[in-house]
Amino acid sequence: QVQLVESGGGLVQPGGSLRLSCTASGFTLGYYAIGWFRQAPGKEREGVSCISRSDGTTYYADSVKGRFTISRDNDKNSVYLQMNSLEPEDTAVYYCAVGTHGVVVSTTSCRPLRTFDFWGQGTQVTVSS
Repeated sequence: QVQLVESGGGLVQPGGSLRLSCTASGFTLGYYAIGWFRQAPGKEREGVSCISRSDGTTYYADSVKGRFTISRDNDKNSVYLQMNSLEPEDTAVYYCAVGTHGVVVSTTSCRPLRTFDFWGQGTQVTVSS
């Protein structure tokens, strides 16, 4: 079965950390750039971070820069999002996604050639005291 599965979400106090995982089954994640997105209740979906397919170039939204780190382990067919210094504003459902037609990742942008067209089911992150 071809799917992306996110895990690692949960409830954490402000200032705490979580590590999200995005694991692929049925296809090789290493062939693709990966994006992490989040959506809070009543808000539009926001792009959080991307990592390129080949050279490890990473992109971060200004809201998470310096706090979040994206990485990948192609041997484990997984991408990770290390989230430190979490704030209540980080509360959201977090999704990973693949743009199967290609994604251009630079340090200042993350742009799919068409769209991010394959998504996981999401994992809830709640930052609250």
